[in-house]
Amino acid sequence: MNCSAVLHHLLAGRGLTRADLRNLTALSTPTVSDALRRLVEAQLVTVVSFDRSRPGPNAEVYGPHPDGGYAVAVSVRDVGPGAGSPSLVGAVSDLTGGTRAQAGVVADFVDTDPVAAVADIVERLHEIGRLHAGRPVHLQLAVAGSYDPRSGRIHHVDVPGWNRDGLVGDIAARLGVPVSIDNDVNLAAVAERNRGVARDVDGFALLWLGAEGLGLAIDVNGALLRGARGGAGEIGYMPVHVPGAREAKADLQALVGGPAVLELARRSGLDGADPAGAVRAAREAAYAGFFAELAERVSAGLAPVVAVLDPPLIVLAGEVATAGGEMLRDAIATTLADLMPFENRIECTAISGDPVLLGALDASLSTLQTSLVAELREATD
Repeated sequence: MNCSAVLHHLLAGRGLTRADLRNLTALSTPTVSDALRRLVEAQLVTVVSFDRSRPGPNAEVYGPHPDGGYAVAVSVRDVGPGAGSPSLVGAVSDLTGGTRAQAGVVADFVDTDPVAAVADIVERLHEIGRLHAGRPVHLQLAVAGSYDPRSGRIHHVDVPGWNRDGLVGDIAARLGVPVSIDNDVNLAAVAERNRGVARDVDGFALLWLGAEGLGLAIDVNGALLRGARGGAGEIGYMPVHVPGAREAKADLQALVGGPAVLELARRSGLDGADPAGAVRAAREAAYAGFFAELAERVSAGLAPVVAVLDPPLIVLAGEVATAGGEMLRDAIATTLADLMPFENRIECTAISGDPVLLGALDASLSTLQTSLVAELREATD
């Protein structure tokens, strides 16, 4: 229990001396020293520097041992028709949170078993990152779909082979490590909470306007709302129609999914090889009319979210949202203000790089650290 308490504080991210740990844990100096000795022997903790700010001998500053464990993240994505096969992108960080390796593979899942593909990229990450064998590892998978923990099945996923029964268990058995799985937009929200504009808010909604599909992540005080079957946030299925008018029935995906955005851009005379490129062209041309129409479509999906949740912050993310930038943000804010009696703060994502992979790394590291602390506690029972 003492080791668990000391490790919990050291994993918080900043180096601590024995005196710091004594104050944080209320343990005696000999007890803290004994816990540190055990944690150093277990290669979970190491001396990271020395405190020279006080009189007397320099105090040792302790922190997580980089090779105390590894957090692995693998993102599964369908890059769309004609753009190549679905791809796997992966990264691994050590126990300090430092990224050790990244890798990407193109996998045709029509002919490639998902278990073998994941095992292949994890093996590559181990080799590139020169990870030590036998250390604790946790794998976080990110998928464009909904994982139902009760059935163990991924729903609403378009990548072949990824909706089969028992897939997650098969991956865990093949690798011999714990595996978690979550929706890709949920994991983008994890990155936004940890690294972006949502760091200091009580909760937020992240709307993902992607090159193909849509997604919504709902963060309530740092906890993600996933729903009974993992389907919370599948906003693309939201019906948008006038009751009784069959010819007018549609869903939000048909209004603001990537193909719909590209069609709107074409009708507006905009060039661009893909939805993000077309929206970028509209921004560069300061085409207010295009953004006004796109904002009306987006607001048709956001208005019910605001009415039900009243989030203190709405974050716009995804390839289309990033391409639109502040012009799209401002157009949505104006349209939404006309529709709703609420004042909503709307921001563009502040995450550079791959937000899904970064969020998956953050989630994997958090789970790994929590499990290490829990294992120490259980060892005393």
